[in-house]
Amino acid sequence: MSLSDSARDKLMNVSTATLTTVLFKRGFRNLYIQGIHRINPGPNMVGPAYTLRYIPAREDLDHIGVFEDRSHPQRKGVEECPPGAVFVIDSRRNYSAASAGGILLTRLGVRGCSGIVTDGGFRDTPEIEKSAMPAYHAHPAAPTNLIRHHAVDLNLPIACGEVPVFPGDIVVGDNEGVCIIPAHIAEDVANEAFEQTAFEDFVQEEIESGKPLFGTYPPAPEAKEKFAKWRKQRGR
Repeated sequence: MSLSDSARDKLMNVSTATLTTVLFKRGFRNLYIQGIHRINPGPNMVGPAYTLRYIPAREDLDHIGVFEDRSHPQRKGVEECPPGAVFVIDSRRNYSAASAGGILLTRLGVRGCSGIVTDGGFRDTPEIEKSAMPAYHAHPAAPTNLIRHHAVDLNLPIACGEVPVFPGDIVVGDNEGVCIIPAHIAEDVANEAFEQTAFEDFVQEEIESGKPLFGTYPPAPEAKEKFAKWRKQRGR
């Protein structure tokens, strides 16, 4: 199921905090990737997941020569990740070696990918900080991935930071973190999160003006009426 342009635009303007609440209302408790952060803050990242899975490296298999093999999953994945997709890597939460580095991230950006996420680490982070494509990781990791990681699977279900990620799930990142939305509910979640964002912007203004939490958040009938007027005035 592809995400509509309207839903994508809405997800570009909501927070992962709001999304986790909307998903919690639907019974989902484990869709926010813990322990990672954005290297290069900026606008939201939104796109379908394209996945790569690592297992622990083995010395006879993971040597520098493997990169000459065009079927190597890491390199093959970078060349095949669809434009608009988010490259999501399961590195077993191990950042003792890099999940990828600046050159590969640059290639993904040039190809039009929407971002990259790992529960491990990236090398070349000073360069990544200057890049436009959103990048999320746990910790800088200078050593090559071959020291710790053996790439095995492309575009199959993975666990990133203990969160299940299926190919095509919608990945949303802001300057706080990354949330995974199951593809079949992404449109509804986008719509509800957009509505909730409008209400919470109203609440923020009310609290800043001195209003108490009680009767404002959650809203009493009077606050709901005031929100309706506020929204009409602001075209929200």
